Amino acid sequence: MPKVKTHKSTSKRFRVTGTGKLMRTRQGKSHFRRNRSARLLADLPEMHEVDKTQVKRIHKLAPYLDKK
Repeated sequence: MPKVKTHKSTSKRFRVTGTGKLMRTRQGKSHFRRNRSARLLADLPEMHEVDKTQVKRIHKLAPYLDKK
């Protein structure tokens, strides 16, 4: 059976933890940051868990994501 191509932008946006959780970064980190509150800006760098309804879709786009 041939290999499945990975959607490259998906593989760059998501990471899998050691326990198998799919993590993502927040949006809005690039420009217009001066309009946002300090509390929101402090939360931007940290990773957040992906919603359970989206996990299957992301694994279809990046099937080898968890094997890094």
